Amino acid sequence: MKKEKKTQQPEGKLTIYEYEQKYTKRQNVRGAKLLLHIVAAALGIFIFFCLFSLTMKVFEINVYAGAGTGAACLVLYVFVFIVPTVKIFKSDYFITNVNAHTARAAKAHNKKVRRDISEKIIDVTAKVEGVGWYDSAVVGKLAIALRANDEKGIMSSLTELYTGSVKKSAKDLIVKSSVKTAMYSALSQTSKTDAALVAFLNLQLVKDIVFLYGFRPSDVKLVKIFGRVLQNSLIAYGLGSVKIGNSIVKTMGDAVRGIPLLGSAISILVDSSVQGLTNGVLTAVIGYQTIKYLSDEYRLQEILDGIEIAESEEELAETCGAIERELKLGKKIPQAG
Repeated sequence: MKKEKKTQQPEGKLTIYEYEQKYTKRQNVRGAKLLLHIVAAALGIFIFFCLFSLTMKVFEINVYAGAGTGAACLVLYVFVFIVPTVKIFKSDYFITNVNAHTARAAKAHNKKVRRDISEKIIDVTAKVEGVGWYDSAVVGKLAIALRANDEKGIMSSLTELYTGSVKKSAKDLIVKSSVKTAMYSALSQTSKTDAALVAFLNLQLVKDIVFLYGFRPSDVKLVKIFGRVLQNSLIAYGLGSVKIGNSIVKTMGDAVRGIPLLGSAISILVDSSVQGLTNGVLTAVIGYQTIKYLSDEYRLQEILDGIEIAESEEELAETCGAIERELKLGKKIPQAG
């Protein structure tokens, strides 16, 4: 018990300088935003390449079927890549990487984000029946705190949601998305289709988790997430291109050598199951990485909200006023020496 008090008490009494020393990292904010758009563009180009290759393959078989496939792929590209990406980018985020000069503005921004999140959670709970994402009792407390402008109550209710029903709902989303990715990968036997499916489902999972929490990770963290989605897509493309199952089948020994059809069937099953399992696990990694970033940044804004900001603008204004009054009274400035 005593140890817990010793570790928790200093955090509640942090000054902005202690926060800056402990949690703030040197970051190029503009560079991160630019890199985020570059990584997203690279992912979009890769997905477009996969869909275009699929369209051309069908086009070679039948012109009309190819045209239909192309139209379907275009619609898919818009609604499953562009729309989720734009929604993720447009979501707000907490500012936690601050210093003494930016802390006050960051705290005001984070306060607004918390209120926006609260209104969204209350609205979803009231209007969407059976969604089951949020604990209705805690949402009720959140609504009361919001109406009363009780900032501590808002933060307390959000913390309770994020550590309880929201975290559980996020895990459910991850499991469902991972299973879906594994099944689709097992059914698809082409590398380009695998890669596109993995990218689509990974992005959809990130979008759903961001919507569930009500905010997105910062640009720096989002670069890592989009980079992971691109990496997963490339891995899926590689798994489909190299028949990894064949090497596993070879280790089965002489049991199926005399039965060619059985041997080839096992090879196909192993290929699809290993690809599906791998892609499913990679999707789960994306989901848990997103949750971790969101939880970390929510915790940091909570700490930032409670810090003491020294040398505030009000104090500086008071000092300037005192100087002005002294000068108006005509008091002499002490001479040096």
